[in-house]
Amino acid sequence: MDYSAPVKLTSSRAWRTYLGGSQIDRIHGITGSSDTHFPEEWIMSTVLARNAGREDILEGMCYLEGEQSISLKNYIEADPCQALGPGRGSSVGVLVKIIDAAERLTVQVHPDKAQALRLFNSPYGKTECWHILGGRSIDGVEPSIYMGFMPGISREEWKRCFDQQDIAAMLGHMHHFPVRSGETYLIKGGVPHAIGQGCLLVEIQEPTDLTIRTERVTPMGLKVADTSCHQGLGFERMFDCFSYDGITGEQALKAWQKRPELIQRADGLEVRQIIGYDSTDCFKLLEYRISSSCSISGGEFCGLYVLEGQGSLNGDPIKPGDQFFVPCGSRTYHIDPAGSQSLRIFRFFGPRLYGSDKT
Repeated sequence: MDYSAPVKLTSSRAWRTYLGGSQIDRIHGITGSSDTHFPEEWIMSTVLARNAGREDILEGMCYLEGEQSISLKNYIEADPCQALGPGRGSSVGVLVKIIDAAERLTVQVHPDKAQALRLFNSPYGKTECWHILGGRSIDGVEPSIYMGFMPGISREEWKRCFDQQDIAAMLGHMHHFPVRSGETYLIKGGVPHAIGQGCLLVEIQEPTDLTIRTERVTPMGLKVADTSCHQGLGFERMFDCFSYDGITGEQALKAWQKRPELIQRADGLEVRQIIGYDSTDCFKLLEYRISSSCSISGGEFCGLYVLEGQGSLNGDPIKPGDQFFVPCGSRTYHIDPAGSQSLRIFRFFGPRLYGSDKT
């Protein structure tokens, strides 16, 4: 296999319990589509989605374009050193998604690394970061998010809310923030949260689908399977995944809202760090805005996702919705906008590798 240049990946959509996805279709140039149970596009994914009742359906995994039998996972495992670099094993350690929510997601939590290892025998938890791309008003409700417990919420009270399915109390026990395009939030494992209806965002996360849900029925009325609530832990141990350290709304924003940082500006190029290793060791996300020819040095594995604009990558056409895996063995690659267009591209990286000078 060739590890000397970026490889194009297929678009992968995953079934979820909530509705959405029409705005993802728009990114891909598809207009007039309806919201469905495929509201997420998974990018640079080596992870299978976990859905009760759909265990025999393999979805969420990315494949090399034109090579439907070769998954990105297969490609990496064939030569991990050329694909990811020395010292990284055979896991990318990260998963990126575009999420378009036409309804509020169920209240949920993900384990941190320690919890994931103890409860699921997984080396990865599911710390994640949301970068808001935009949104839409639905039934007069503007995009918003819920995250983190208010002070004084105990395990006993949270379990009471679950047992009685007191959804109003659940939502009332968490901080509720309106969101706007360009805002970024880091949600660490153990922090309860819910993406509100109308949100369109890019999510970068640890590479698991370990999700504990505390609502037995989605806001649109779909029954949530027991295993989709507790992920095999049972209805008592699932509450081990929550961190019950409540904080004020001001403290929550100070701890979890992150400010993008302009790290490079040149003729026709701006690079912003959306989330970096100074905030978490789990991943890094950069945004490139390119209006003239740009060259990016190889030698470090990463992923690319084209959000806006058209142009070319190493001479091959690119358009919104295209995604690529860039192997560690890649040489310098070249990105050119088409005509007067400007490209908006996300570039994302796996966990920080200690002992390396890569930051």
